[in-house]
Amino acid sequence: MSPYSPGKPIDEVKRELGLDRVVKLASNENPLGPSPRAVEAVKAAAETLHLYPDASCFSLREALAAKYGLPMNQIVVGNGSDEIIHLLGQVFLGSSDDEIIVGDPSFVRYDAAAGLANCVLTKVPLTTDMRLDIPAMAARTSERTKLMFIANPNNPTGTIVSQVEIEGLLQSVPSTTVVVLDEAYFEFAQGAPGMPNSLDYLSRFPNVVGMRTMSKAYGLAGLRVGYAFVSPEISDAIDRAREPFNVNILAQAAAIGALSDDDYVARTVAMNQAGLDRLTALFKETGGTPYESHANFILADIGRPAEPVFQALLRKGVITRSGHVLGLPNCLRVSVGTPEELDIFVESYREVLA
Repeated sequence: MSPYSPGKPIDEVKRELGLDRVVKLASNENPLGPSPRAVEAVKAAAETLHLYPDASCFSLREALAAKYGLPMNQIVVGNGSDEIIHLLGQVFLGSSDDEIIVGDPSFVRYDAAAGLANCVLTKVPLTTDMRLDIPAMAARTSERTKLMFIANPNNPTGTIVSQVEIEGLLQSVPSTTVVVLDEAYFEFAQGAPGMPNSLDYLSRFPNVVGMRTMSKAYGLAGLRVGYAFVSPEISDAIDRAREPFNVNILAQAAAIGALSDDDYVARTVAMNQAGLDRLTALFKETGGTPYESHANFILADIGRPAEPVFQALLRKGVITRSGHVLGLPNCLRVSVGTPEELDIFVESYREVLA
């Protein structure tokens, strides 16, 4: 196993390269900052830092249950979606013969769940248009397949799979295979035609887990709050396996505040779509091939090795992601920033290509 490789921090790039201005477009963060309601909630909660947080996340799960129309015993909360992925591995993987099926490339923390359990990791290549190959993933399942992760939209490609594809998958896989619909970027994609919603499957398929996060559209990446929609049985199993007090007191308060701020999410989604449109046009104009993204980032084949372009942008104070570590050496991934941040990226990118 290799440690997770995050996007370079802004302060590190400033120190290394002696820069005063650095724009980070590498980690799919919300460029609007946190919701004002989340900030106010954190300020109020700061007076209680001497206390342990509510171990059951009762008030946060109550808010999530009200928002999504689920019983509280079908919602679990974690220290980011990463912890929920880790807990699913702990709960469902117990033998070296057990298997996880994932897309390739997809979110790298799925691989870690397999590595920590010393089980079989089956990686199914994406289609030529960078979408998860759902029929191929379904065909690879067997009785030993314990977990299948479907990132929708997929990270790092931003592409989505349809409701029809998910329906077919759920009807074909063994009932013992837990299908995790990772919807970290759901708020950006929910208006797309045919976009599935994990909530629609819970009553019919108890082997479905729907997973979401407060890090993206809700702007709370620094506090680490993820949550999942699950059957009562899976909820109970995760509750037994998790660490006590796994979601800190400020994170719980901020998440409750942010969940009520629909205007903030609407502004985030609108700004994001404008940014996607602008980046799509830029990559097409400069001879690249951008893939259709429904997330808050875009992946583009720029028609040349991306690593030198990534390094040149870094020297100009613009942090992006090179696709070489994903087996996509000609691809660059760029998070959507504010209009001002995108101005800097567009100018820098044109200069690098010149």
